[in-house]
Amino acid sequence: MKLHLGCGWRNFGEGWINIDGGDYEHLHYKDISKLPFEDLSVELIYASHVLEYFDRIEVENLLREWRRVLKDDAVLRLAVPDFESMTKLYSQGESLEKFLGPLFGRMKMGDSIIYHKTTYDLKSLSTVLNNCGFYDIKKYNWRDTEHSMFDDHSQAYIPHMDKENGTLISLNIECKKNGIKKN
Repeated sequence: MKLHLGCGWRNFGEGWINIDGGDYEHLHYKDISKLPFEDLSVELIYASHVLEYFDRIEVENLLREWRRVLKDDAVLRLAVPDFESMTKLYSQGESLEKFLGPLFGRMKMGDSIIYHKTTYDLKSLSTVLNNCGFYDIKKYNWRDTEHSMFDDHSQAYIPHMDKENGTLISLNIECKKNGIKKN
């Protein structure tokens, strides 16, 4: 079983369970924070640019819930705005306006407007993941995934859409669930 959490309008198709708080026909479930699956039942979780909508305390509970359903040594694949990448570009002269969306995010979810509550670099996200029982944390190349043909925010570049010469501003992390129980 593979979960696409916070999928929005993107539908990876057969073999994926789509979960998002929005209103899309392809959704199987709405709540990414309380998954309706048994412990140790999921092989892969993919969540692109959704983690930053939770603050640092909320995100640990969220990751523990995702960890609960993952099989031992199963993969958690995440993409979040990359603070380090954006600050380097900013210090090299890119305008602040190019980073407002990735840093502060604003999205309509049902009757509410939600915003990004935090940002990450590799070290800070790795620390959170370790604390929640994940290991073998490393960056992944979106081109090498089975969902690479879906242009989501894991493929965010500056200049916009310049995937050959631009700078990736998404921190794409893949890790595995440690089989040792952590609450």
